[in-house]
Amino acid sequence: MVEEYIQIGKILKTQGNHGAVRVLPLTDFPERFQQMDQAHILVNGELRELTIEKSYPHKKFIIIKFKEIQNMNAAEELKGGLLVVTREELAPLTEGSFYIFDLIGIGVYDCTGKFLGKITDVLQTGSNDVYLVETGSKPILIPALKKVVKETDLAGRRMVVELPEGLLD
Repeated sequence: MVEEYIQIGKILKTQGNHGAVRVLPLTDFPERFQQMDQAHILVNGELRELTIEKSYPHKKFIIIKFKEIQNMNAAEELKGGLLVVTREELAPLTEGSFYIFDLIGIGVYDCTGKFLGKITDVLQTGSNDVYLVETGSKPILIPALKKVVKETDLAGRRMVVELPEGLLD
């Protein structure tokens, strides 16, 4: 079985001339980079495992220095690379929370069992997430609230919702 990798960061560019890189976190848990000793990097279709010598936050980025990368030229080769983890390495979520990539493609049904469509995106609005459900005609925006989302079955790839009055009008 091919191992599934989940992106947690993207290497944007080099940082300084000693081989450090600037990483854009693609995770809700950017503090994880300070706790990691090893990193899997997918660059140009090749998976590399590197040792993290040091990492620290800088503005909205994470600066990482890998032990194996000694200069700016070597770091340049990592540009565009993705830091990835396996599903087992994901940070645990609180009950009732889900990873966005697990929700994409899940079927959405109303309380009567009528198929509404599939989730194609999750919009992070700040107050609550909103599920974009592609129906085949006009997409539906469904707020990710307990009073609306009645059941989420990831294994069965099914979500049951009770839509607020007027949402489908």
